[in-house]
Amino acid sequence: MFDFEALSHAISGQTVLCVGDLMLDEFVYGEVSRISPEAPAPVIAVQRSETNIGGAGNVARNIAALGGHCIFVGLIGDDLAGATLAAALAKESGIENVLVRDSARPTTRKVRFVSDYFSTHMLRSDWELAVPAAPAVEQQLIDAILPLIARADIVLLSDYAKGVLTARVIRNVIDAARGAKKRVIVDPKSANLAIYRGATVLTPNRKEFAEATRSRADTPEAIAQAASDAMYLADCEAMLVTQGEQGMTLVTRTGQSVHVPALPVKVRDVSGAGDTVAAVLALSLAAGADWEGALRMACAAAAVAVGKTGTATVSPSELRRKILPHASLAAEDKIVLAGDDIGARLSEWRRENLRVGFTNGCFDILHPGHVKVLTAARRACDRLVVGLNSDASVRRLKGADRPVQDAGARAEVLAALEAVDLVAIFEEDTPINLITKVRPSVLVKGGDYTREQVVGHEIVEAAGGEVLLVDILPGHSTTSLVDRARGGKG
Repeated sequence: MFDFEALSHAISGQTVLCVGDLMLDEFVYGEVSRISPEAPAPVIAVQRSETNIGGAGNVARNIAALGGHCIFVGLIGDDLAGATLAAALAKESGIENVLVRDSARPTTRKVRFVSDYFSTHMLRSDWELAVPAAPAVEQQLIDAILPLIARADIVLLSDYAKGVLTARVIRNVIDAARGAKKRVIVDPKSANLAIYRGATVLTPNRKEFAEATRSRADTPEAIAQAASDAMYLADCEAMLVTQGEQGMTLVTRTGQSVHVPALPVKVRDVSGAGDTVAAVLALSLAAGADWEGALRMACAAAAVAVGKTGTATVSPSELRRKILPHASLAAEDKIVLAGDDIGARLSEWRRENLRVGFTNGCFDILHPGHVKVLTAARRACDRLVVGLNSDASVRRLKGADRPVQDAGARAEVLAALEAVDLVAIFEEDTPINLITKVRPSVLVKGGDYTREQVVGHEIVEAAGGEVLLVDILPGHSTTSLVDRARGGKG
């Protein structure tokens, strides 16, 4: 049985030795509104740019982002791009890098020009020398890699065919890892799968697999049939074929076949999705997951990655939110202090074109009246933020003998509700500052308020949002419940 929480916790203690082609990824974003008068080519008005660690370096970043430790070995040139990558890797916590320098080759660099309006790649410029490393450089790589295998829980080879993973390097690493009884994951590039023989699992995409096996690979059944001969040739335990929106299919030497469908997602950028899959698969297997559990983790991580722009990493909280339904989310993942940075989560929701709602209250003793308002609020939006008065705020509003429950307890009860996506605890007497930060599309309160009495209605309506008043259930109030519990008339 797949236990996400246990597997997620186990992942954080794993060390992955990652070897592969490092590259500098640059993304130039801008608006395209005209064609050049000089040539029939679009003109991009550059608005911003990003520089990321790419290629196998993105695998390392994903390992670290999920709480694992990555020992990374790669190759750079003696140039500015190489220096930039070395400096960037040095700043990454969770990544221990060993970089071999080759002055005879440039550092691989890719610049992508992206239309912000259409969210599509227009052009990519590459600086690279995609030839195998020279024998002397091969030996430097091998000498750097082999002593590190003993420290790793699993080995991952990320092959982009840029010269690091030569046949000799691959052979030395796989043989040494097998001798040390360490599993080896390979994200292959060569159509000659035999050069990876002895690896535990190969992870080609459908196009790579079809070329390597000369098969159509258009259904899970066709993949399973073609994989049988391929695994014999590569002497591996399993073959995982990633298929984009069709999900992933894994076939083992014992005849087991597992297909995991892709999770629904609005695809923004597929750059680096394979890196994410390889990283999560390696961590999951190192942590003791079975094939199906590892695949489900990898599939969810890929869904998160393709929903972002650029070469993206996946965090444990993002992975949890993708795998678990709202009702099963850990309460602590829904609770924040209003002073914390909730902008990233709000930005993610807006990038997905989700309608954000807001309501607030003390919620000292949760009762059916509260549940009705919260449920109605959630029906009016895609994500509901609940502002919760802090203990000091409740005392100022309700008296020195309130709240009955502290803010932590009240927040945890609210966060356990499926209708609630985020609980933000605020210190002020009103949530006006929080509403300004959230900028909800819909502001919800009980029907015992008028529109003019709802705090923040001006802000929401000025931004094109709406105020929703929900009829309250008669006979339900926290004050009367507290009075009855204390022996009052209620």
